[in-house]
Amino acid sequence: MSTAKGPHLAVREEWLALRREPILEPGMPIIDCHHHLWDRPGSRYLLDDLLADTGTGHNIVATVYVQARGMLRAEGPVEERSLGETEFANGVAACSASGIYGPTRVNAGIVAMVDLMLGEAAAPLLDRHLRVAGDRLRGIRNTTAWHPSKEIVSNPIPPPPGMLASAAFLKGAAQLAPRGLSLDIWAYHTQLEDVLALARALPELQIILNHAGGPLGAGPYAGKRAEVMAEWRAGMEKLAALPNIAVKLGGMGMAVNGFGFEDGDVPPGSEQIAAAFAPYMLACIEMFGAARCMFESNFPVDKGSYGYAVLWNGFKRLTEGLPDEDRLNLFAGTAARVYRLPAGVALIGTS
Repeated sequence: MSTAKGPHLAVREEWLALRREPILEPGMPIIDCHHHLWDRPGSRYLLDDLLADTGTGHNIVATVYVQARGMLRAEGPVEERSLGETEFANGVAACSASGIYGPTRVNAGIVAMVDLMLGEAAAPLLDRHLRVAGDRLRGIRNTTAWHPSKEIVSNPIPPPPGMLASAAFLKGAAQLAPRGLSLDIWAYHTQLEDVLALARALPELQIILNHAGGPLGAGPYAGKRAEVMAEWRAGMEKLAALPNIAVKLGGMGMAVNGFGFEDGDVPPGSEQIAAAFAPYMLACIEMFGAARCMFESNFPVDKGSYGYAVLWNGFKRLTEGLPDEDRLNLFAGTAARVYRLPAGVALIGTS
């Protein structure tokens, strides 16, 4: 696997190989609720690459695929091209469900891309995605993380400003709940008020906030971690008061988060990861409760900062002092319920 230059940190396999750790609590069931698959010029992360990571020792029982512009159709109306990604993700899931590739059920749930800026016109397209995904489509995500600073970019194709606050996006998002679909949102901490307004306007819609609410640490936020923490926490406390919001804990190995793991002579160990992420993740668990929080890898995006096995060790260290029930939710139970995964997976964790 290789990674081209861009908003995503380069993946350096030789560098990652410099850090190896024994697997902590190898029997603990884990649902990796957020990863991507793609084949782009200079960057490939497909089923074999994912299985190489999930097979490093932790008990990854299932995964959730999240939109990443993978395998878009080359032809047809632009708004329909993401049907190719849903077909691709479902095909990978079918391969995994055969059992030929091991016990992990890859793409047991799929979060697809339908342009919600289409407003009410998104409805028939959502229905088409539901048909091509079989029974695996669980939600929709659009590219919405935006900041005016040119130093704050986390998407290869940045979105236009103001999407989350637009009337068109609201009308499009309103088409999800009636179809049993949730909405994943990737937003920086500077956009949390927009997420709050959307969640209040659509109380029946399950919203899943990605990457711990996006606390920034690069560009104009470099060296201002305490200030960002205060702003981020104020926004997250408001969101926690709404029962229709859950949070993914992870995705903080990106350049925009500013931890600088990629600059080390060797990759960070799990103790370093746990110490860096604990102030944010433990705060999320405190505010939302473990039954509304779930750990994610965000691979291969976060693979530029640390290895897969070490990351999950870090999550396990971070939660060592929590009750068993909370840990079961954080590692598998919440993801199984929120994404309504198949019965064999959904039995993991607690209610």
